Amino acid sequence: MLSLPKEVTIIEVGPRDGLQNEKNFVPTETKLMFINKLAGAGIKEMELTSFVSPKWVPQMQDATEIVASPPDIPTNIVLAPNRKGIDRALELGCRSVAVFVGVSNSFNKKNINKSTKESLEELKPIITELKKKDIFVRACISTAFYCPFEGKVAESDTLRLCEEFVAAGVDELSVADTIGMAAPSESFSLFSSLKERLPNVLLTAHFHDTRKMALANIFAALQAGIDRFDTSAGGLGGCPFAPGATGNVATEDVVYMLERMGISTGIDLTKLVEAIDTVSPALSRKIESGYYQLSKK
Repeated sequence: MLSLPKEVTIIEVGPRDGLQNEKNFVPTETKLMFINKLAGAGIKEMELTSFVSPKWVPQMQDATEIVASPPDIPTNIVLAPNRKGIDRALELGCRSVAVFVGVSNSFNKKNINKSTKESLEELKPIITELKKKDIFVRACISTAFYCPFEGKVAESDTLRLCEEFVAAGVDELSVADTIGMAAPSESFSLFSSLKERLPNVLLTAHFHDTRKMALANIFAALQAGIDRFDTSAGGLGGCPFAPGATGNVATEDVVYMLERMGISTGIDLTKLVEAIDTVSPALSRKIESGYYQLSKK
């Protein structure tokens, strides 16, 4: 076994990425309880919500209320994909902002009606502005491995986009297997290259579990030197603009695997399950992650 990190940071994306595709509107008070219980379980970094049009993502219509009561943790992230969303985030005092671009032009156009190049050029001056205001900027790189419309994405294209974001000044790259098609060999290859080329930026791996490959891909990324992972409590998630994209890898499954391997996460699994119990009655789907199901037996 190659050298593995002694500690890993889990970035909880359940309240935003996990709930954005949920058919039922989850009441704001339930979301806030979910968020606070996740913080109580030991989560230190979390995506809370997104400032997007409620017409396209109705679940996020209460973003203002959510950010008005943030949990007391080091990093509360909001997604703000365009100028309007970023202005709202700044007005409300948000200090950590995520932007996103798909490596695939087809995905990007379906998502925000712009090519990858157009999106990047629009975001560059915004990133400069945010950094002047000392805002933490996280760049989410969608379709880093495969696209639902174009198929296999060239690793060189993903590397090029990541390098451009780093040159623009972002603090973190969250690199996503949006439709859950990556194989461990592809995970190891891409993240090894990113670690080599971009040693001075936070690198985070974001895997969906569509084909039950997420844990294997996380293990491969660990071997490539990655020690930050986006996960979603209960395995919630999916992208409304990516056909076939099912839930994110479940936080509880990842924490269980890492802790069994002797890698510290600082997360209490019992309290994590309690957080999932808070939100599950409001969902249209059943929580099916392995650890959660076993915890109920």
